[in-house]
Amino acid sequence: MIRIKARAPTARGAVLPTIWGALAVGYKFGCPLARQEGLGARIVTSVVFFAVGTGLIFHVRRTLLRELRLARRAARVAQSVVLRPPPPRLDGLNVAAVQMSADRGASVGGDLYEAVATEHGVRVVMGDVRGHGLAALGTVAALLGSFREAAHDEPALTGVLRRLERALARHLRERARAEHPATGAPDPDHPVAEEFVTVLLLEIGAGGELTALNCGHPWPYRLSGTTVEPLTHAEPLPPLGPFPLPADLAPRPCGELGPAESLVLYTDGAEDARDARGRFFALPDVLRAAVRDQPASPQRVLRTLLTALLRHTGGTPTDDVALLVLRNERGPTAMVCGTVRPVTTTHR
Repeated sequence: MIRIKARAPTARGAVLPTIWGALAVGYKFGCPLARQEGLGARIVTSVVFFAVGTGLIFHVRRTLLRELRLARRAARVAQSVVLRPPPPRLDGLNVAAVQMSADRGASVGGDLYEAVATEHGVRVVMGDVRGHGLAALGTVAALLGSFREAAHDEPALTGVLRRLERALARHLRERARAEHPATGAPDPDHPVAEEFVTVLLLEIGAGGELTALNCGHPWPYRLSGTTVEPLTHAEPLPPLGPFPLPADLAPRPCGELGPAESLVLYTDGAEDARDARGRFFALPDVLRAAVRDQPASPQRVLRTLLTALLRHTGGTPTDDVALLVLRNERGPTAMVCGTVRPVTTTHR
């Protein structure tokens, strides 16, 4: 579990309040003017104590702001380690990603993504932990750590998902023991029963073949030319956490990612974002606007999405948002279903 603690007050931080207090007490009991009853003496005394109080308030405020800056810096460092930016190019794929937290002034959230090149193909995970902010960061760390190992170790995508399920269950058990140590139970039966995670796993083969496993997560959109369509309309599995994975789990073939085609993965914070009138964000329409002029690089797609999303929500989204765009720029030839076909791509 990730914890960020504020520093304990130090002797140096207590020097200034002590000096201010000593000056006020010394004036009150050591200065003859403070013991006089005249109006002028009372005004001077009031000014002295007002100055002392103002100085203490500004000192406390400055100390609290310094601690807040340190906490935010620690949070940014923690997220940069846990949710590291993907490489701009990955085994012939152009990759771009962004994450926004719903917590005001925070840079951490409950969304997760990662893309790694393995001997089994490029494997991608996109997920959404219930809740947001620092409370969800520990779950994000547990899942991403498991994925980064399992993506290389497991020959089948099914094995990767089962490793994620075990990592989540282990993390929730440890968190339950940490939050309720008085129970004394070595292995709680229902650790953090309301916790769940939606997870989408994708595998992109050398020829662009796509296979997926989806546990309660929105399906990505495929961008092909000016066409925008969901990768599939299949019903996903339940989210990880509340229910065990089925015994007959098998990845779902989802066609292929052809040359110059893109996939847009996202968390439900994008589709569920509302404006002041309660209208949902029209994600497919914004994607169509992004690919109206070809070619649309992942970076351009992200810029268009973020600009439209912030304008739609007035700059204050109510849920964490993560976006990941992958564009197939493998070439100049691509192997598809055992045949070689030429690929012509233009970069912007």
